[in-house]
Amino acid sequence: MKRRDIMKTAALAAIAGFGLQASPAVAQLKWNLPAAYANTNYHTENLVEFAKEVEKATGGKLSITVHGNASLFKAPEIKRAVATGQAQMGEVLISIHENENPLFGIDVVPFLATSFSDAKKLWEAAKPSITKALDAQGLMVLMAVPWPPQGIYAKKDLNSVADMRGLKWRAYNVGTARIAEIVGAQPLTIQAAELPQALATGVADSFMSSGATGFDTKVWESLTHFYDTQAWIPNNITFVNKAAFAALDKPTQDAVLKAAADAEARGRRIADERTNFFLKELAAKGMKVQPPSPAFKDGLAKVGEQLTADWLKKAGADGAAVISAFKK
Repeated sequence: MKRRDIMKTAALAAIAGFGLQASPAVAQLKWNLPAAYANTNYHTENLVEFAKEVEKATGGKLSITVHGNASLFKAPEIKRAVATGQAQMGEVLISIHENENPLFGIDVVPFLATSFSDAKKLWEAAKPSITKALDAQGLMVLMAVPWPPQGIYAKKDLNSVADMRGLKWRAYNVGTARIAEIVGAQPLTIQAAELPQALATGVADSFMSSGATGFDTKVWESLTHFYDTQAWIPNNITFVNKAAFAALDKPTQDAVLKAAADAEARGRRIADERTNFFLKELAAKGMKVQPPSPAFKDGLAKVGEQLTADWLKKAGADGAAVISAFKK
């Protein structure tokens, strides 16, 4: 045998040997799941528990790493990253994408669903339409987990909507930006991971969010008031790249779906259980936690009517059909 042939045979044997040695590692899939919220937030903690359950159920065949606090991708980038295969899974506040599809913002239509039971009912009514829209983008919905009801944080007394004029208002979706426009505040697009610095430096002095966000960001270090308006209960949606999911064997797919169903139920329970805890913690840190005054509540209701009209105009027949299904 010629020297060149001998070397070629040896090289092929080495590659074959490497393949045999590497096969156990190849058998384990390692996926990334970017998320936008703090590692101590219950949404992120729930995702970590979901990942542990998947790894346990698959005997380590599928390992999912959760990247919280927008450490892998910023919130607005996560959906596209999963759709294009840069990450296999992801979690986002779906309403941040309302500009591309009004139905993504149905859970932030003001005062439509203000209890956890109604929020679940609204999700069930909207799920087929949202699932279809995400499916067309190469994404498969796994679960939806709600936030606590939304209220308003500020650095001063707000006795009416007129008192909101001039506020430096953090906006995170179409609805919160529109509120600023209507009341004469200054809308500033600030993602959750950037919020603590924005508040500390005075870039923002007010925003609408849940008690959970206030707790995560230690909002009491910068702001003084929380008005429990209970305006809406938004959802975080967790999805998977359809092609990546289709490539899994059936037992692994079943394990992912089972863990997702369990995580959704757990997340809904935690959101409900922790709502009062978050508000008590804000009060314990010295914040004035209170419902809006009658005048402020009436003014917000009028703002809500305008936002609802805006949304229905954009969502058209599809949006009206979902709301009709929800109200049955």
